[in-house]
Amino acid sequence: MALSILRAFLFLISKPSLPPFQDCSYLVDLCRQSIYFDSLHDVARCLRAVADDPEAVLVRAKNRLDPGQDSAASCGFRNLSLNLRVDCAESRRLGAETHVCEVQLIMTAMAHIKDDQGHRRYIAFRNLRGE
Repeated sequence: MALSILRAFLFLISKPSLPPFQDCSYLVDLCRQSIYFDSLHDVARCLRAVADDPEAVLVRAKNRLDPGQDSAASCGFRNLSLNLRVDCAESRRLGAETHVCEVQLIMTAMAHIKDDQGHRRYIAFRNLRGE
């Protein structure tokens, strides 16, 4: 647990895309999870379930699965990235209803080639682009 907290802190202080004055309210992926799918049909079913859930508030979606998406912009990585908030009695009780988390919907075939070294290269690439 302590290591993950340290990683989150180091991520915070190294994030180049924070607006002036280091406004942390713009950070949206401190809480991130991935769900893996064997078919696009299953991805669509999951997306429908999220859309139908009254406690899930979709903030933004990046569809890197779209064939029209320029794969060079993501170093060839393909997924559907959802930024969402959970707005329910429990999240309001905790004061977390405005926190934006990220859920990545990833094809299993893509997950097999995803590794920590590749992710580090992507982060370096994104940072060079100022994202």
